[in-house]
Amino acid sequence: MAPSGSQVTPAQCLALLPKLSDADADLRYMSLNDLHNTLDAGAPNFLVSDYHTSAKVIDGVLQTLDDQNGEVQNQAIKCVGALVLKLPPDILAPFIHRVSNIKTTHSVDTSIPATALRTFITAFPRPLPGIPPTPKTQDAYSAISRVLVPRLLGYIVIPHGLENLPTPPPGMLEIGSEKGVDSDAVDVLIEVIRCFGPMLQDPEKQAFQKAIMSILDDERTGSVIKKKAVITISILAVYMSDRLLSTFVTGAIESFRSAQLTLPKRRLLITMLGSLSRSIPQRLGPYLKTLAPFVLSALSEQEYDDAMEEMADDGAPNLEIEEVREAGLVALEGFLSSCSNDMRMFTNETIDAALRYVVYDPNSAADEDDAEMGGTQGDEDDDTETNGLDDDEEDFEEDGAMSDNDDASWKVRRCAAKALYAIISTRSNGDLLDNGTLYDKVAPVLVNRFQEREENVRLEILTTLATLIRKTGEGISLIGANVDQDIDFTAEYAARSRKRRRVDSESASFSASGVFASSMGLSSPAASPSPVSGPKADLAGLSPAIVRGIAKLLKQNSVPTKQASITLLRDLVLVQHGGLSDNLNKIVEPLIDAVKTSGGSGSGSASTSVGGAGAATGSKMRLETLQLLSAICDTHSSKVITPYIGIIVPSIVISAEDKYYKVSSEALLTLESIIKVLTPPRSAGTEQQRKTYLNDIYDVVIARAVAADADLEVRQRAIHALGVLLARTSGSNNVSLLAAEQRSKALGVLQDRLKNETTRLSAVKSVDVVAMSAVDQKDLQPAWLRAVTLELGAQLRKADRSLRGASLTALRSFVSNSVAVGGLDDGTLYDLSSMLLPLISAQDLNLLGLAMSVLGKLVKRNPRKVVDEHLIDALCAVVLSPLGGAVFESYLALVKIIGDQAVGQPLMQGLLQKVGVAGDPAVVGKAIGTLLVSGGSTVGVRITDFETELRSSKDSQRKCLALSVLGEAGLRLGASSPLEPNLFSSHFSSKSENVPRAAAVALGRAGAGNINTYLPVILSNSEKTGQMQYLSLHSIKEILQYAGKAHSDISPYTKDIWKKLLKASQAEDNRVLGAECLGRLTIIEPKTYLSMLQRYLEDPTPTVRGMVIQAIRFTFADSDDAFDEVLKPILLKMLTTMLNDLNLDNRRLGLGTLNSALQHKSDIILGQLAQLIPLVMKESKINHDLIREVQMGPFKHKVDDGLELRKSACETLYSLMENAYTRINTLDLFDRVLAGIEDEHEIKVLCNLMLTKLIILEPDETSRRLDSIAERFRVILAYKPKENSVKQEVEKATEASKGALKVTVLLHNAFPSASGPTVNVQGQAWKLYWEWVAKEFKPQVQAMEKEVKSQDA
Repeated sequence: MAPSGSQVTPAQCLALLPKLSDADADLRYMSLNDLHNTLDAGAPNFLVSDYHTSAKVIDGVLQTLDDQNGEVQNQAIKCVGALVLKLPPDILAPFIHRVSNIKTTHSVDTSIPATALRTFITAFPRPLPGIPPTPKTQDAYSAISRVLVPRLLGYIVIPHGLENLPTPPPGMLEIGSEKGVDSDAVDVLIEVIRCFGPMLQDPEKQAFQKAIMSILDDERTGSVIKKKAVITISILAVYMSDRLLSTFVTGAIESFRSAQLTLPKRRLLITMLGSLSRSIPQRLGPYLKTLAPFVLSALSEQEYDDAMEEMADDGAPNLEIEEVREAGLVALEGFLSSCSNDMRMFTNETIDAALRYVVYDPNSAADEDDAEMGGTQGDEDDDTETNGLDDDEEDFEEDGAMSDNDDASWKVRRCAAKALYAIISTRSNGDLLDNGTLYDKVAPVLVNRFQEREENVRLEILTTLATLIRKTGEGISLIGANVDQDIDFTAEYAARSRKRRRVDSESASFSASGVFASSMGLSSPAASPSPVSGPKADLAGLSPAIVRGIAKLLKQNSVPTKQASITLLRDLVLVQHGGLSDNLNKIVEPLIDAVKTSGGSGSGSASTSVGGAGAATGSKMRLETLQLLSAICDTHSSKVITPYIGIIVPSIVISAEDKYYKVSSEALLTLESIIKVLTPPRSAGTEQQRKTYLNDIYDVVIARAVAADADLEVRQRAIHALGVLLARTSGSNNVSLLAAEQRSKALGVLQDRLKNETTRLSAVKSVDVVAMSAVDQKDLQPAWLRAVTLELGAQLRKADRSLRGASLTALRSFVSNSVAVGGLDDGTLYDLSSMLLPLISAQDLNLLGLAMSVLGKLVKRNPRKVVDEHLIDALCAVVLSPLGGAVFESYLALVKIIGDQAVGQPLMQGLLQKVGVAGDPAVVGKAIGTLLVSGGSTVGVRITDFETELRSSKDSQRKCLALSVLGEAGLRLGASSPLEPNLFSSHFSSKSENVPRAAAVALGRAGAGNINTYLPVILSNSEKTGQMQYLSLHSIKEILQYAGKAHSDISPYTKDIWKKLLKASQAEDNRVLGAECLGRLTIIEPKTYLSMLQRYLEDPTPTVRGMVIQAIRFTFADSDDAFDEVLKPILLKMLTTMLNDLNLDNRRLGLGTLNSALQHKSDIILGQLAQLIPLVMKESKINHDLIREVQMGPFKHKVDDGLELRKSACETLYSLMENAYTRINTLDLFDRVLAGIEDEHEIKVLCNLMLTKLIILEPDETSRRLDSIAERFRVILAYKPKENSVKQEVEKATEASKGALKVTVLLHNAFPSASGPTVNVQGQAWKLYWEWVAKEFKPQVQAMEKEVKSQDA
């Protein structure tokens, strides 16, 4: 055990040194190990003043670096790293000098000195851009600059104020006469630049650049060293000044133009540019307009033709030309991936070059002719044409002119395919995909190249085409066709509260049959109509050729090729929602063979990695095949699938029994899809076939559901499949498909699984499906019904929220189905209602809404039993909380049911006595008013009692409550209401702050039920000025909002309302309220008023235009299909007018309107976004003309008038990402997000949110932008507020740092390899940034990682 830091003394180090010369290697090793532990445990300064001990320790360590034993040398190198951190600063330079000049006389390994130098360099804390280096780092750099840099170069670069310095020995980087430069010296140089790049001075950078270029120019330099030199120059470029970089690029341009440019030199230059594009994309981008043509010229048609002529003369391709092409395509991929915006001007040349070489195969004479055919050979060729993919491929190899060892053209084709992948991945959305370029030019060639001889190339081609197909269908789930399709009803409530429709609560209530039909695939999928134009239309046209090509690939023995082909087919089916109807006969048998492939077979051991894909194995191929078969069953009609059911079902049944749990689980999911195909109304095959197959499926599913040795995931999937089987065979007409004994046994299994802790959630979901599907009393036995519903009620007490939500959803399915609820006796109903009472709480509003919906059904079944004092107390307690949206609608619906069943008197007493004015009068009043009307004479109070309360009470809260009750009662009573308008309007002049507003709202609600009596009075009041006019607008808003619900005809008054609203809205205080009223009126009569709003957008008064913009926004959330028909032709023009408005505030309102349209009218606006997105992007940029300087006392303060506009633009971009991501150009979006991270605090927050989404949506581009992200986050984290900063500034800085750290952790989790040890030049800035964050912000990072994990969980 090493001593503690305070106990370590220099004497302890000296005591270990004699043993370093011992003849026993083990003793030397152990002494070095003790020395390392002692140095590690020592205080940072325990050797700083002891020069004697330091010198002795250095002598001992240097001696062991030349040891004969390798283990001793390795331990000595570890000691170097520990020692240099403890040495006096003055000794560092001599130490470097001695290490760099070690002569290894005893050691076999000559790389030891270089390794020791690298250990020295990496031992010190790395300097970071913009942050002062630590004293130890400064001392280390000083020693490196004075000693190591001259030792590497062979001459002194910076004299550091010293004169008459001795000439350094020959540089380590100098090129020797025979072997060339030392590879180890290049490794040392890489570490110097990587670790101390920010501190290097321009003369040193320039000298390093010169040395590297001389290494690259020397003919004796080997390929390995040249690759290292290219990496070195790429790392050095990160730290070059703009002047040095410009000089370097100019030198490269001159070299390209040189008449003495050789092919090897050209290849090196091109390779270097490709590497630079990955290391410094933002800085190199502006130079590409000059540099890219040099790379493209190497891939041009002219040079291609010249090379082909030369090859025709020589009989063999020139390998140096092949290497230049390979380097050019790799560089092109780097340009496209890292500098896509700068490569836009070369789009056509880039695509042509990649297509030219993806078909380049000098050993196959037929390739050029095939390329011209575009991969669209007819069906008649399928039987005779092999495309070189069958057994004849081996014969071709034997008879061919060149062997694979001599043929390097496959590397060129692979690089060309990767370049096409880069084009597709960076230029699809809103770009080359939409204008048809990718499908017109690229896709046919890729399909034709399915015939590729070399598997590595073929896999790249399949990956590239699959990426194009996925880009075409972005927004469609491509994970698997038959993942769990359960409906999340808690999400449904949230959605209903966000987007309310102008319909009454009855029509908006839950429909079990509707949900069951949508989730269970009751109807046979109809063939999706082919789009007339656009990417999907292009894909549909190419689909037959793709399937024909894939069918041939599936006949091969190669597992990687078959797996990639199956993945591509799956994506094709999901994007097109079918598309294989005419070609299913070509692929079913190969797919069944793939399902049967054993994961442990010889083919299963084959593996490859293409485009970031994982290893291809037999088991993984089976999983992909099962997903594809599931997708085919879900997206094709039963008529298409029927001929193949006989071979599909037995194979999937066998797979469901597979020992590998993932295969078994996936097979069970596929069986669910097959069950839907076999059962009515789809009913594929004859009745006898269906019965036989369903019995086979039943046996395997029930066996897997109860198997104790099966994996948990398998049992859960089997339980769900069992529920689907029971649901699809419900009804007396389906008795022949599943016998009564089998149904009874299956129901018993589900009941048993409900009690098992590990399977209860899956069992709940299965029971839910069974409950929704029951159509006959024989489907569900009464005893089973009672036991299961009570068990579901018991689950409501569990801590697992997902289990409680699923159980509540299942209970709603039971009580919503008349067949199921009919089997419940009174005792069960009462027990269920008691179990639901704990959920009648505002702690979980989503579950509250569901619970009240279930209780409403129970009250209808037995009101006297269910409505007791406990339910009354719960309803009175929950109404004290702020309820709203769909949850409050459910509460009112339950109250109405209680009143309708004539059991509302206890609830009325509770609301009046226990709640009263303690709650929100608007909420409590609506509840009392609803109960008052629905219960009538049974509730014990009359409407006149509240009129009396309103007139006599002096308390403003009681008045507000009475007004709310009367308003709700007037709304529900309609024309039969005895209430007069004056009853409400007489309180407009009340001195209370709340009473006038409550009176206005109540007047409007009562008026919505009796338009003819109330509206003329309200319109008359709206002609007055001041508060009377403002309150009248509130009343009009209520009428317009609830007139449809009350089934009142408002059309005779719309013209008068329009005029009054326009006049009243001229007042500034009325403008927002007036805009909402105008919007609601437009919803009622869109044909009349929508065009009028459009005309007002051209009004010369900015305030009028602003009001109209807000009015249009209010129309989107609550409108219906009739409104959409009128809106569709004019929406684009209106939004364009808004976003081009000259007034700043109006443009901001226009962005908010576009945001609302994206959320509520996405189906109308999606196709028109190409014209709107550029306007949004424009507004997200900083406009310096809007920044002004304001004098505040002795200080000058900058005010940005465009901040709110930019904030709205960023909010709209975020909405675009959520609703129309495929329409946004990814590169432009990333540019705006990165720019926003440097903007004001509010925009930073939004851009951080967008970045977290982009990690998932666009992982490739996100990984390419890591360096840029790191630079911006470093600035945020390094910022320290001044001591005299106000509290708000400190809070903003803290929040910004927290946001940056959270995104940093998410990025690190998503791309862990980017932070790990790597020699890849791209991501160096991110790696350094992560190391800095992990060290300087360790507690915060650990806390953030815990927070991220908890959120994921």
